[in-house]
Amino acid sequence: MFNRMRIVLTGLICAGFMQVATLAWATPIDSNFKQWNQLLQKHVQWLPGKTQSRVDYAGFKSDKAQLDSVLKEWSGLTQAEFSKMDVNTQKAFLINAYNGFTIELILSKYPDLKSIKDLGSLFSSPWKKDFFTLLGATHNLDWIENSQLRAKYKDPRIHTAINCASIGCPALLDEAFVPGKLDKQLDEGMQRFLKDHTRNYVKDGELHVSPIFKWFGDDFAKGYQGFNSIQDVFAKYASVLGNSPQDVAAIQSKSMPVQFEDYDWSLNDIKR
Repeated sequence: MFNRMRIVLTGLICAGFMQVATLAWATPIDSNFKQWNQLLQKHVQWLPGKTQSRVDYAGFKSDKAQLDSVLKEWSGLTQAEFSKMDVNTQKAFLINAYNGFTIELILSKYPDLKSIKDLGSLFSSPWKKDFFTLLGATHNLDWIENSQLRAKYKDPRIHTAINCASIGCPALLDEAFVPGKLDKQLDEGMQRFLKDHTRNYVKDGELHVSPIFKWFGDDFAKGYQGFNSIQDVFAKYASVLGNSPQDVAAIQSKSMPVQFEDYDWSLNDIKR
C-alpha cells in the first residue's frame, strides 16, 4: 500500500513539474509587457489633439536600469520560444522591440543629437547598425522592420506602430502593444496618424500626405483589407482626412490629386 501511494505521489509531483515547465516554456516573456508599459506611460506625452506624441528621453535615461531590464528580457527570448507564440504575440513583441531598441539607440548619444540620423553617416545607416541581440543573434532595427514585420506578417498597419524617434513619424504610443488588443491598437494607430493634419491634410484641392505612404505604398497595395492601391487607404479614412463633405467625397472617389510631403527627421524629444 505504501509503495503504491509513493508511486502515485511521485507521478503527481512529476506531472506538476512537467506542467510548470510547460507553462514556463509557453510564456518565456511577459506577454503583457508590463514593465515596458510602465516606462511608456511615464515618459511619453501626447500633444494637444492626441495625434502626435513626444518622448522624455531624459526620463528614460534616468530609468535606464528598468529599460535595460526590459531589453535584456527580450534579448533572452530564443527563436524556438518565439516560434511557439501565436501571431499576435509575435507581432506585438516585434513592434515593442523595435520601439524599445530605438530608444536605446537614441540614449547611446542623448542629449548630444538632434536627429536619429546623427547616429549614422553618409555610408552607414543607424537602422542597419547591429547593436542588440534578438532571437538568438545580433541584429539591427532594419531587420525587425523589413525581415520580420514586413516580410512575414504583411500588415501595413505596422507603419503607424513602429516609431523612428522623429517628429515626422507616427506617434509613439503611450502604452505597450499587447496581443489581446493588437488589432484595435493598430487600427487606432492608422486613424490617429491620418487624422494628424500637420502631416496629412487637404489644401487647394490636393491631398498632402506623409512620404511614408510613398516609401511603403506597395505594402498597402497587396490586397490587405481589400486595398489595391494607396488611394484605397485614403478613401477608407476620407472622413478624417477631409475638411468638408466635398473633400471627403473627392477622396472617397479617388479623384483628388495626391502630393507627398517632406519628412521631419527632428528628434521627437520633450523640450525641457
